[in-house]
Amino acid sequence: MTTDDDAAFLPGDGPTSGTSVILTTGTLRAIRERVGKRGVSAYLERAAQRQIERDDLDELIADFDQVHGPADPEAVAAKRARLTGGSSDAGAAT
Repeated sequence: MTTDDDAAFLPGDGPTSGTSVILTTGTLRAIRERVGKRGVSAYLERAAQRQIERDDLDELIADFDQVHGPADPEAVAAKRARLTGGSSDAGAAT
C-alpha cells in the first residue's frame, strides 16, 4: 500500500521500511557469501534500485521506438565501434 508520504520519495530516498521477501535458498546463500549475513538488506536495496533503473530505461526505449521506430542495427554497431575503438561489426551479432 502506498501512502501520500511514500509518493514523495524516489528510489533510494526516504526512511527505511521493513518488508518480507522470499528468496530461493541458493540465491540467499550466494548473497550472504558476497556480503555476509548483515549485508543482505543493503545488497537487496541496491539490486532493487538497479532493476528500477533498468525498467525505466526499457520504458524509455519502448517509447522512443514507438515514436521513431527501432534503431538501425548497422548504425548501432557503427556507434558502438566508435565508442569502443573496435570495428563496426564488433558486437553486432549480440
